[in-house]
Amino acid sequence: MARNKFPEVTVEKILEVSQRLFLTKGYDNTTIQDIVDELGGLTKGAIYHHFKSKEEIMNALTNKMFHEKNPFETVKNQKDLNGLQKMKMAMSLNNSDKEKGNLSLQAMPILKNPRILAGIIESNRQMLSPFWLELLTEGNNDGSIHTDYAKELSELIPLFDLWLTPSIYPATSEEMYHKFIFIKELLDKMGVPLMDDEIMEEGKKTLDSMCESQSDLFYALQNRKE
Repeated sequence: MARNKFPEVTVEKILEVSQRLFLTKGYDNTTIQDIVDELGGLTKGAIYHHFKSKEEIMNALTNKMFHEKNPFETVKNQKDLNGLQKMKMAMSLNNSDKEKGNLSLQAMPILKNPRILAGIIESNRQMLSPFWLELLTEGNNDGSIHTDYAKELSELIPLFDLWLTPSIYPATSEEMYHKFIFIKELLDKMGVPLMDDEIMEEGKKTLDSMCESQSDLFYALQNRKE
């Protein structure tokens, strides 16, 4: 591929190829050279001009997928739903996105990188918290929820995903689900009955997949050391 004079086109191509390779070969089994080989002439230098590492490529991919399939934007203009229903629908849409879910599982190992983790927390603060605050405020206004802590919850809820990531906080499936129950009870007590039976069931499946993926990664690393 000839060097493109439009940087955004080059970045888009790198992300497109990387996403396909991460999902088919796995993040750990994909090298920068693998990505270069699929780019038809683009050099490693060209990739490193845009991304400092494979971790940065994965981080950019997850942000890109969020913006392309932002569940909050989808529910925002649903006039027939109240604030609580919109929050539930946003969570359900997010959980049902299988491609995004698979990429998130592949991304678990990079969360141990402090720089990447700090970037995700900052992204949550800038992007997710405002969406949550908008819906929590709407729920208070329409009476579907009753909480005095809308702002605090809008900052806390996006952090639950990190707390439920076994590569950061190692836990068994049972321990992870116990955390999930804790979150449900916490939100209920804060006046936000967000997690109904359907969301709890979806969450349990996601948590089981995360723990299974983390276990597979652990054994793969052990075999590599041996």
